[in-house]
Amino acid sequence: MASFYHKLSAEVYDLDKPIGHSFGDVEFYLNKLQDCKGTILEPATGTGRILIPLLENGLSVEGFDSSSEMLQLCKKNCKKRGLAPKLIEADMESFSMERQYSAIILPTGSFLLLSEREKSLKALKNFYRHLNKGGKFIVDLIVQEDFKVGETSTKIWECANGDMITMESVNVEINYVHQYTVSLGKYERWRNGSLIETELEHFPLRWYGVEEFKLILEKVGFDNIIISADYCEGKYPDTNTEIITFEATKV
Repeated sequence: MASFYHKLSAEVYDLDKPIGHSFGDVEFYLNKLQDCKGTILEPATGTGRILIPLLENGLSVEGFDSSSEMLQLCKKNCKKRGLAPKLIEADMESFSMERQYSAIILPTGSFLLLSEREKSLKALKNFYRHLNKGGKFIVDLIVQEDFKVGETSTKIWECANGDMITMESVNVEINYVHQYTVSLGKYERWRNGSLIETELEHFPLRWYGVEEFKLILEKVGFDNIIISADYCEGKYPDTNTEIITFEATKV
């Protein structure tokens, strides 16, 4: 299927970014949430790379993901560590929970997978509805400054059973008007020199200007917005910034 985070791409994510792997985000979110008394929600929880360290540090966290394959790996990773958080399959723009949360977090650019503007706006409004009054929404956006149409990359991973997974990716589209990029990936599993499985991936990513996204959050109803660059709280983004974090409050 030409989509993202199915069987092979989810397995590669788990191999490439195992539990505990940090871009600075694990420490940043632990610090931000250490005094959170209520339950935290992580949409797009993936394999549990962020969720599990938060749980292991005594925080109450639930998660969901639109990829059943990612959720299966997350549940497996949790079970290995004796953890059993609430995890469900859902989409960011349409999920509905029976409770509200003290914080909702979206680390490391997961929100940008909503490449369509209307879906991203619906998701932000949905997050707002699911927060307690005074609840925190913390989201990371990624600067896509190096994207070049036609650029290709190839990577390879070795699995525990000796299989090899290769990935070839090509950047195919950049839309400056609607602010998104698209890359196409091909994952292949090899066993004893023979190709046994192939998966195609259509991978869109949206981008936002810093002040643009702040205005969007304000329009949704968020207040007290703090903008940080590369997990340095209060450092305003500049031309060398890779990660932009927005922390906003439901008033």
